[in-house]
Amino acid sequence: MAYYFDENPVVESQIREIDFSLYGRNYSYYTDNGVFSKNRIDEGTYIFLKILLPLQLTGRILDLGCGVGPIGLTIAQNSLEARFVLADINSRALALASRSVARLNLENRVTCLQSDIYEKIEGPFDSIVVNPPIRAGKVVINQMFSGAKQYLIDGGSLYVVIRRKQGAESALKYIETVFENVSVLHKEKGYWIIKATK
Repeated sequence: MAYYFDENPVVESQIREIDFSLYGRNYSYYTDNGVFSKNRIDEGTYIFLKILLPLQLTGRILDLGCGVGPIGLTIAQNSLEARFVLADINSRALALASRSVARLNLENRVTCLQSDIYEKIEGPFDSIVVNPPIRAGKVVINQMFSGAKQYLIDGGSLYVVIRRKQGAESALKYIETVFENVSVLHKEKGYWIIKATK
């Protein structure tokens, strides 16, 4: 069985595009079999972006577990001075993200990096954004949350989207053991947007 958090998906490739609109602007990214939410932007990501874009994040931003890149690439098209690292373990997802980066002419500000969580990440970052891979399990997800602190600047923030029925409450409690300044920015359709500041 192939999962979107596999390093090298073995399912047959069928590259296509996912499209969506947000705040009056259209976005389109490459997708394929063997990646997360292969047929459309998932609801959690869409709600996450609704909250993140008005924040106008700046500086250096890490999209950890980026998949094909809808979060980082959408922010990059709206935060024109920020620089980005899009990181994921899935080689196919990263190849697609890189292809979207090239089409959008973002190579000077966006780097795609294959990394098992923080394995190859070099900080620090002003912000880290995470739509965690729920099916990878709590051990992996909690490493994404706990590791964020050492890769953030002082005053930098971790932003997380997670569904209530997929563990938002326990994720919040865990993040509160790592960070002192934690809040729930938004709740919508069962999804929680959590912010934790170093």
